Amino acid sequence: MESICFVLDNNMKFLYRNIKKIEEFLAIYTEKRYIWQKITSMSKLEEITVSQWIENLQSRGKYAFSLDLLARELPAYTEIAARSALNRLTAKGRIISIYKRYFLIIPPQYLSKGILPPALFLDGLMKNLERPYYLALLNAAGFYGASHQQPQEFYVVTNLPVLRIAQKKGVKINFLSKKTIPETLLESKKTETGYLKVSNPALTACDLILYEKRVGGINRVSTVLNELAEAIKPEMFNNDLFEYVPVATLQRLGYILEKVLEYDSLANDIYEIFEQKSINLFRTPLKASSPEVGFPLDERWKIIVNTEIEIDE
Repeated sequence: MESICFVLDNNMKFLYRNIKKIEEFLAIYTEKRYIWQKITSMSKLEEITVSQWIENLQSRGKYAFSLDLLARELPAYTEIAARSALNRLTAKGRIISIYKRYFLIIPPQYLSKGILPPALFLDGLMKNLERPYYLALLNAAGFYGASHQQPQEFYVVTNLPVLRIAQKKGVKINFLSKKTIPETLLESKKTETGYLKVSNPALTACDLILYEKRVGGINRVSTVLNELAEAIKPEMFNNDLFEYVPVATLQRLGYILEKVLEYDSLANDIYEIFEQKSINLFRTPLKASSPEVGFPLDERWKIIVNTEIEIDE
């Protein structure tokens, strides 16, 4: 009898110990499961919250935002949590990161392309970067009716230091750097999202000549100038333009306007300022990258005519 009681007692102790272990295991499992459910729930909540915040921006006509703005308006989020939510929305195609910590909101009409036209977000991007800027070259010429050839790339002039190229989903933005940005030579153009700073027609013409290699060469530049000249007014050839643009560029522009495109009046406006300011003109090749020796010189503009310009009609 005593032996039976001893065995039962030992069995009860064994069961008790194992029951305790089972209870401890269940408690730990339940706690971990609760924590995991809490994390999963919060993750979903974060996505919904960020999604709603973005939808609110879009309802107010905003197509872009910075990570800094999100942090200010949703202070409860850590940067890790915010980025996690943004990554999920990026995977769904609702947003895209276009530049450092700067995101575009993709509305339904642009979902197939997955990106916005640069004209809709450039101003906001440059403000976020705290950089002065203007849209230039063929992109600017298009605003003045010179859209003979549609550009495949976008050119933005800004100050130093140099910015890296922004390239996403077939959109390429090239940044050209200058020491200063001439605010008096810019125009504001209305877009769906606000305004865009664009070089005025005279500055656009000068930049096209200065950066002719970037846009396909002097023939293409002259073709665009043939359309752009209609938008250039005499008063645009002012002191600010002459202080900002190299003399050699103005010489080439004057020569092309007069000798190639037959805009004699505009060419005379440029030459008169040369005379008023007593600016000495030096021999300058029409095509900067070509040889200069053995070619005729245009005496008025001091242009070495080292190439024959042909324009597309």
